[in-house]
Amino acid sequence: MIRMEAERFSAAGKCFEIHEWRGSGPATLHVHHSDDEAWHVLEGELVFRYADRSETAGPGTTVFVPAGVAHTYTAGPGARYLIVLTPRLSALIAALQADRAPAHQCDIYRRFDSELLE
Repeated sequence: MIRMEAERFSAAGKCFEIHEWRGSGPATLHVHHSDDEAWHVLEGELVFRYADRSETAGPGTTVFVPAGVAHTYTAGPGARYLIVLTPRLSALIAALQADRAPAHQCDIYRRFDSELLE
């Protein structure tokens, strides 16, 4: 399925999805044990934090985080990017958005073969 609304792109297939997003990821370091994830920065900057370092990605930069690598990211002002994720990660995000209770977050991550580390 492909959807474009007001310059926002979204496409989902069987193996992966691509969505145009704004805003930051989860504030805490986390790991997806079985799923890869990638970002392509269109405008602004994303700052990625890993267990051992940080990196800033500007327009035209693609960041790939393989399964098993702890990470989080923050979007700078006006950042716009494409995120590439698996259907399982898309379901994880939907579950986290549906239940924002902090006490449930660890269990939600576990249900989708992921883990909060902080």
